[in-house]
Amino acid sequence: MSSAETEARIRALPKVELHQHVDGSIPPEVTWELMRQKRLQPVETLDEMRQRLELQAEEEGTLLSYLDKMHYPLWITQFYENIVRVTESIVDAAAGVGVRTLELRYSPVIHTFAGLTPRQSIRAVLSGMNRARRRHEMKLGLIVIAMRQHGPHIAKILARQSIAEAQHLHERTGVVGFDIAGPERGNPPRLFSSAYEIARIGGLGLTAHAGEDAPAEYVWEAVDKLGAARIGHGCSAASDRELLRRLARDRIVVECCLSSNYHTGAVAKGSPHPIRAFLDAGVPVALCCDNTTVSRTDQAVESRLAAEHVGFDAVSEIQLQADAYSFIRPERALRSGEAEPEPKAQPRGVAPASD
Repeated sequence: MSSAETEARIRALPKVELHQHVDGSIPPEVTWELMRQKRLQPVETLDEMRQRLELQAEEEGTLLSYLDKMHYPLWITQFYENIVRVTESIVDAAAGVGVRTLELRYSPVIHTFAGLTPRQSIRAVLSGMNRARRRHEMKLGLIVIAMRQHGPHIAKILARQSIAEAQHLHERTGVVGFDIAGPERGNPPRLFSSAYEIARIGGLGLTAHAGEDAPAEYVWEAVDKLGAARIGHGCSAASDRELLRRLARDRIVVECCLSSNYHTGAVAKGSPHPIRAFLDAGVPVALCCDNTTVSRTDQAVESRLAAEHVGFDAVSEIQLQADAYSFIRPERALRSGEAEPEPKAQPRGVAPASD
């Protein structure tokens, strides 16, 4: 198959995106426009701004350098309508490359510095997704992130806020999952087990960033202590044969972000990506962008890169199967005219739980 034929087939593939962050995926033109509206731009031109939003070659190799690229978008995503606008633009861009199922993930707390509440912050993203859905035939859902550096208590608060906006409690697009992200080393998954239990009881899908910048032990904890059904990145798991067997046996999906993993140093430049090891071990995978702007990528680019590692046929099968692992379940959404289930009666003298 020629490269042109491969490119055409990749473009035509219906694609599934299960791991894409809002902050790192805002089109630079949109960030630039919103900055200029509020006279917040730190440089004179869009090209200069791109250099601050997109990872440069000399900056590659560490997770912290990669995360630092989220710095400037936070200047504009402290305002409700701006959050709505950037979310719409992200959905539009994904639809343009053939994405048919899109889960965005987002940390509400870091968007509350100008006065929004976490709930309002969540609602702003959902509003943008619902507006964009009117233009595109897509399945959409939001995964709420608790940042590790904010600690387990904040994670529990966010789990409760997430449930309040859960897809299965509303007719519109809603929250479908819960995640932890941010600096991994020194913040093991087990610390967040209470937040994950709240999210599980509330009916949310569970995923966790693990094994990106920490050893396989963190992936074990995400599976055993948090009950994660999906693992974000999970690169270090490829070196643990017993863990690979466990992921394969329980059909725990690894959300593979090839470009991002090379950019953060999770996978060394010139080394084969562990996606091949996952597939060979029978571990289900999904191809994901992580941050389209920071990594200058999209689903077509990631599919093309994956095809270089595992072949087009494998990529086609991955995209075909990935939708089954999505947390988006439209059939669970509350239908018009339906009432929420009545709460169970409490024994006399016992107040209903506030959680």
